[in-house]
Amino acid sequence: VQLVESGGGLVQAGGSLNVSCVAFDDGSMVYDMGWYRQSPGKGREAVAISGWDGERIIYLDSVKGRFTISRDFTKKTVHLQMNSRKTEDKATYYCYADASPRTWGQGMQINVSA
Repeated sequence: VQLVESGGGLVQAGGSLNVSCVAFDDGSMVYDMGWYRQSPGKGREAVAISGWDGERIIYLDSVKGRFTISRDFTKKTVHLQMNSRKTEDKATYYCYADASPRTWGQGMQINVSA
């Protein structure tokens, strides 16, 4: 599996941003996918994870109600809609696929201006 992310950049606090990750996979995408993030000096944390069937979804407590993860199985894409962005959301965001082997995207910087 190869993951390619897009949509990162700068957004104002309170603004919205949608990022996407395409999975280049010969299979049927039957694995969990989602997004992690990492800020300088901090460990990588799970932001939003979608189960293999798109039904089981887990969010980081601090993004609940603001971020929404969705999957498009026909396009093998996972999206993360981020609303009401906060300065603490500034981080490098990584797409993740719990495939075999576990796979990460290249990461993209998302900055939030006050």
